[in-house]
Amino acid sequence: MGGSGSGRGYQGGKDTTSDMRTLDIRRLQRNGLLTPGRASGWQWTRNGEEVASIQIRCEADRVMLSYQSRNNGGEWQAMAYAVHLDWTPCNFGGRRAWFRCPGRGCGRRVAILYGGTIFACRHCYRLAYASQREAEDDRARRQAEKIRRRLGWPAGIANPEGGKPKGMHWQTFRRLTAAHDAHAEASLAGLTKWLESMKRRQRGVCDGGDGRR
Repeated sequence: MGGSGSGRGYQGGKDTTSDMRTLDIRRLQRNGLLTPGRASGWQWTRNGEEVASIQIRCEADRVMLSYQSRNNGGEWQAMAYAVHLDWTPCNFGGRRAWFRCPGRGCGRRVAILYGGTIFACRHCYRLAYASQREAEDDRARRQAEKIRRRLGWPAGIANPEGGKPKGMHWQTFRRLTAAHDAHAEASLAGLTKWLESMKRRQRGVCDGGDGRR
């Protein structure tokens, strides 16, 4: 079954990180799959069904990946290549593993590789995080809700504001409240603008499509 590349070529897309299949070295390490000599399989599922898989064999300083890939519905192609590993010490003992991105001319030390024709870092695929593709008002609302959770206020920017949490300095509370109000105002302004555009569009339909009476 295909590993990662069912339609996305290397360095070609404008997707976000959430659109791609990922290979997270932290999960591999937690699951004990980075022991030299160990071979294992990794699967991706959707609605409980396997949609892709990859074979991983770990060596002393690298992992060998093998899978089937195809672009834009073309012929399946067997892929097999090495991804080198790097290790850094942890503050409380032990070591943390990293991938060295196998993208041409890259070699970045990363925790996650994204699957296209090959597995490479988000810089090689020019991927944005999903939050970077949010509309400005959606991002503002999300930031306001984050502050509300920190302050222990009810969720929803339309709800009344709460008081200062016990133990929080007044200076911190005022700063967070001001940030919340700015984000909430930006979110509501964006919502108002969207509603007005929808009303104009509906008027245009009712008036024959050009918005004139």
